[in-house]
Amino acid sequence: MIEHAEPEPSRPLRSWIRSSPGTHIWLLIIAVTSVVVVIAPDRVDHVLLHRNSSNLHQLVQHPVRALLSSAFWIENPASLPLYALLFEVFHAPVERWLGTLRWLLIVATAHIVATLVSQKVLLMAIQDHRAPRTMTHVVDIGVSYGLAAAAGVLIYRLPGPWKWFYLAGVVAFFGLPLTTGGNFTDLGHAIALAVGLLAWPLTRRPVSRETRPLFHVKQG
Repeated sequence: MIEHAEPEPSRPLRSWIRSSPGTHIWLLIIAVTSVVVVIAPDRVDHVLLHRNSSNLHQLVQHPVRALLSSAFWIENPASLPLYALLFEVFHAPVERWLGTLRWLLIVATAHIVATLVSQKVLLMAIQDHRAPRTMTHVVDIGVSYGLAAAAGVLIYRLPGPWKWFYLAGVVAFFGLPLTTGGNFTDLGHAIALAVGLLAWPLTRRPVSRETRPLFHVKQG
């Protein structure tokens, strides 16, 4: 017999969240840390952001913690809705397409490589007196590096000529700042984008995560 499931207005949303759990867990953690920044006194939120940054000081003192924790904070909590939109546009489709493990491998690699290389370049600039020594304590939070990587790998999901228009757009968006005197964060974004573009071998066997049907056939 055929059993019809009761219509649920929230079902498409639930299905989308369940098909990209890593994206939404990450976003939830960022929402929590953003609330912490909002409710904390001014001096405390300043300390929190610096303590969880992946700047030169923190990378020297606490390298693992700095690389991990910096991916879960944003400097301006007011930008949380924008980040939520970007997570849904870039992270969720990539995770749903490639699966959580491959998505996580790509964005984590991009976050680590972009952070380490850009901070190394900043260190060289400080040593050559091209940047102030105070930059060793700059707030460097790496949520956007993962987004840049997801934006890069998403090109392999697009059909036909659209992928080339998209590629031109993301390369221009992340590359142009470097041609106009960009800072170490701009360099990090470009590196993260490159990691996403170089992740093509991981896209060759995508994972299908289709939503469940609204009704099913029950035997008997």
